Amino acid sequence: MEDKGIFAGLKVLDCASFIAAPAAATVLSDFGADVTKIEPPGTGDPYRNLPHLPGYPASEHNFAWMLEARNKKSLALDLSRPEAEDVLHRLVREADVFITNFPPVVREKLGLTYAKLAPLNERLIYASFTGYGEKGEEANKPGFDSSAYWARSGLMDLVRADTNTTPARSIAGMGDHPCAMAFYGAIVTALYKRERTGKGSHVSSNLMANGIWAASVLAQAKLCGAKFGERRPRERALNAVTNHYQCKDGRWLILSLLNEDRQWPTLARCLGREDLITDQRFATRADRHARSVELIRIFDEVFASRDLAEWRKILDGNGLVFGVVGILDDIPHDKQMIENEVLVPFENDTMLTINSPIWVDGEKKVRPRKAPGIGEHSDEILRQAGYDEAAIQRLRAAGAVA
Repeated sequence: MEDKGIFAGLKVLDCASFIAAPAAATVLSDFGADVTKIEPPGTGDPYRNLPHLPGYPASEHNFAWMLEARNKKSLALDLSRPEAEDVLHRLVREADVFITNFPPVVREKLGLTYAKLAPLNERLIYASFTGYGEKGEEANKPGFDSSAYWARSGLMDLVRADTNTTPARSIAGMGDHPCAMAFYGAIVTALYKRERTGKGSHVSSNLMANGIWAASVLAQAKLCGAKFGERRPRERALNAVTNHYQCKDGRWLILSLLNEDRQWPTLARCLGREDLITDQRFATRADRHARSVELIRIFDEVFASRDLAEWRKILDGNGLVFGVVGILDDIPHDKQMIENEVLVPFENDTMLTINSPIWVDGEKKVRPRKAPGIGEHSDEILRQAGYDEAAIQRLRAAGAVA
């Protein structure tokens, strides 16, 4: 197959905003799908304004929009105008996938329901994303990843440092992007079903379901009636060799030594504390766990004696499993991310962007193209849908397109 991508020729209508649903369309576009972003004339998709909200980093670039809207074409279409219905229906008749995350009540008002659009195209995949699902009293409740994914699932409570600290705040898109991958999976599953049956279908996902899936190990324990202990602070962790430590330069790392019996002597030597190998206080795994607080104090002192870069060389050089607690400053120069195409440059640019996290051997993704301006491709899309210049001007005069 050429470099146009696995989904070359697949027509996707992205009628969604904030963030999981349009991000799923972005993943489809990475593999070559032709994605049309439908957004309101004038102001455009409200997500364009995210970087201007209080607390977001200052930048000359619209970093949120360039990530979620790369590769897409923009059609500025006012779905509240009667004249827009014919445009939408023409596009739906030729589309493979229609993506929306409008609340059900809004879809009903704008004529975007599955019941309204599916009869126009029996091969259409109607992909619906919501905050809390499409049934029940919360079906029309707005949901963001901070509330429906992070808070509702229990993750916000579970990852706090200990029971005496406040619930942990999420960062922008932290739940939305994993949700996008689940939503993408639903769409691709429906496309596979269509290959077998020739028929489209309605697929869905939501923030709440994905949040509880992320928390599912402990959530399943609760469903099984398990008894939970207290969430202990780092200094009182139950296992010193699966704990995190601060280095001399203020950076942190986390040890993850699951094969503790075999790796304990190696760790002690790496730390320059061979005496711990024969120290009867820590002779067995049970001893080390029973005296974890004492061992953590020892490790704290040792790790504080060297910078993170030194510890990385020592621990990596001896095959010990650990992780660097990354910071944003690390990312632009992360060699491993760049070599594995986790970070890739935009087309005709040196600026990097974050790749979607799946690859298929023998298939290349398209080079990320810049995100569109509001209505940048309106005329092009309308012409392809069969509108002549006079019809396009009438739609503009009616305020349906821009």
